[in-house]
Amino acid sequence: MQVEIKKFLADIQEAVEDIIEFTRDKSIQDYIENPLLRAGVERQFEIIGEALNQLSKIDMTTAERLTDYRRIIAFRNILIHGYSVIDDKVVWDVAKIDIPILLQEVSQLLEEP
Repeated sequence: MQVEIKKFLADIQEAVEDIIEFTRDKSIQDYIENPLLRAGVERQFEIIGEALNQLSKIDMTTAERLTDYRRIIAFRNILIHGYSVIDDKVVWDVAKIDIPILLQEVSQLLEEP
């Protein structure tokens, strides 16, 4: 695997791990009431989406191995460009349900030679 591909995957992995850490032992109510927590989680989602967007430009085959990679990129675009319509419940659900799956997939890819 090319170094640049591994870098994008490592960036995704780090951002995913940050989201997991930021939301550990937190509730949706904690998330809604804490602007710093929301900002931190949203920023990590932006990093994930941008890294995946760049990855898809250089290695579509690897990007396609990540579940819903196009939706992840679209989610990043909504967070950046549609900030006024962000639904905190959707962000929370993605963080708690989808992020662990992405971590598993990215970790497996990084283990490959």
